[in-house]
Amino acid sequence: MKNVLITGASSGIGAACAVWLGKGGFRGFAGVRKKADGDTLAAQAGNILPVLLELTEENSVAEAYKLIASQTDKLEGLVNNAGIAVAGPLEFLPISELRRQLEVNVIGQIGVTQAFLPLLRPAKGRIVMMSSISGRVTAPFFGPYSASKFALEALSDALRRELVRWGLEVSVVEPGNIRTPIWGKGVAWGEALKKALPDGGKELYGAAIDGLIRYVQNSDGKGLHPDEVAKVVEHALTAARPRTRYVVGREAKLAAFLVRLLPDRLIDRFIAGRVARSEE
Repeated sequence: MKNVLITGASSGIGAACAVWLGKGGFRGFAGVRKKADGDTLAAQAGNILPVLLELTEENSVAEAYKLIASQTDKLEGLVNNAGIAVAGPLEFLPISELRRQLEVNVIGQIGVTQAFLPLLRPAKGRIVMMSSISGRVTAPFFGPYSASKFALEALSDALRRELVRWGLEVSVVEPGNIRTPIWGKGVAWGEALKKALPDGGKELYGAAIDGLIRYVQNSDGKGLHPDEVAKVVEHALTAARPRTRYVVGREAKLAAFLVRLLPDRLIDRFIAGRVARSEE
């Protein structure tokens, strides 16, 4: 039985990956922050073993490593899925929020990877980095989230080229709109941000933030099912020659194509038009 660690498995894409892989013959070590979430996952597939893991805390990562190493001497896969979404105008974004975004979505991913490479190397394991189409194209107010995904893309390229001599593969998955709770949390944060803006900030960005919140709310429930991402993750973990990048979803594929094809100024005008419509 192949062993895989999935971080951020409490809900959304991470939970879907844990269940999908667990039912597909993997023994899935599911990284969760709460025991109750782990119990819920374990009830859905017999091959899921919940592991308490807070990837921004070194002690938590070390304890998770000890637990998994006591169960197996090698990992065939690591799915770095955990992440958060911070949104807001950069002019008024609290620097502490930008740090939190990068700490979770970038530094935490590399920290977990460093910790578990001793188990991945003997198995010539696969590493899957959960990025986003936002790692290729940035929209207004999504700068913090996109920055974290742009950085993750670069670090994944470096990691893939550094580990190739040992036969380890690194793949990046770039989903578009997926039905997950992450943007519901982003809506709540956006509403809190608007309240916290100074008077000048509300005058400058209030209508645009309202438009952003409406866009996210209108998108909720309309994206792909997380299982569609789980299928791609399974391919990255099992294919004889996995892709370096997987773009998931029709809209994401179109966005990736247009970013390669069109000049920046034209993309700027297209995005500005969408923002203007959301404000109406």
